[in-house]
Amino acid sequence: MDLQLDGRRALVTVNSVLPGPTLSEGVGTFLQQLAKEEGITVAEVEKQFFEKARPSSLLKRFIQPDEVASMVAYVCSPLSSATNGAALKVEGGLLRSVF
Repeated sequence: MDLQLDGRRALVTVNSVLPGPTLSEGVGTFLQQLAKEEGITVAEVEKQFFEKARPSSLLKRFIQPDEVASMVAYVCSPLSSATNGAALKVEGGLLRSVF
């Protein structure tokens, strides 16, 4: 079944939001614990994470939950009526390919 095509009869758009590394409550707690264990700041833990585990990130920081929420609000609003079948990345430039 192709939801994108089936949705056109009901005036429904079908999109997906793809968040990258997000500073959720759980991630924040983990970073604080890791910083305490290593005797460094949370900012240093975050910097090390992006240097070692996500070197391709353009932002070099965690995405804030409200940044993901803003994309979700957009795609649920009438402003996105011409957006259909899209994979909308909210990941700070982690993935360099558009396909």
